Amino acid sequence: MKTKQKITAIVPAAGVGSRMQHSAPKQYIELAGKTILEHTLSKLAELDFIHTIKVAISDDDGYFDAIPQIDSRIERVSGGTERADSVLNALLSLADNPPDWVLVHDAARPLVCLSDITRLVDDCLAANEGGILASKVKDTIKRGRTHSEQTVPRDDLWQALTPQFFPYQALVDALSNALENGVTITDEASAIEWAKQPVKLVAGRSDNIKITTPEDLDLAAFLLQKQQNERTP
Repeated sequence: MKTKQKITAIVPAAGVGSRMQHSAPKQYIELAGKTILEHTLSKLAELDFIHTIKVAISDDDGYFDAIPQIDSRIERVSGGTERADSVLNALLSLADNPPDWVLVHDAARPLVCLSDITRLVDDCLAANEGGILASKVKDTIKRGRTHSEQTVPRDDLWQALTPQFFPYQALVDALSNALENGVTITDEASAIEWAKQPVKLVAGRSDNIKITTPEDLDLAAFLLQKQQNERTP
């Protein structure tokens, strides 16, 4: 893919991942001989249309500097308390020489396919509007607390994935304003939605899982091996 647009990738990686029940943050847990974060950054580094890759890391993170250097475009920036804070910190670090667009990707999604990322970027640039990778909900969805109270129609339900791709200034403004107004921001799309701007849904592969719990690791290892086999001639 060739584009004249300047695109920066942002990887928020300041979380502690408490649900993994591990001494290290989940992005530093080993998966098939490398940390999860290494796998994720290596994927992004294969995309030559990305100008820089900003990784938002906690200031007291003692792990990041120990991982092998993957690509000269990767730069560390200070992360924040919440995901939205980390992303905004990374965005503001670009203010002196801002990109046209930013591609935000979870550190714990090492299984994203490059073809999905390229399609997301192509579709959004063609439409001149931001968007996210997403997959249609397949399971029957129930609403309730301790008992099922309602079956939710799933025809128009999507599971949000990453990357999420938005114009730089639009995302800066949306995140800044939402946080100033105390809005709960769960992903970049929720900030853009709050700002009443379009968020395009681009279908992505459902094996683009987020590694969150210990049982996700075994599944991720299986899927990673499957993807590697698919890429081997």
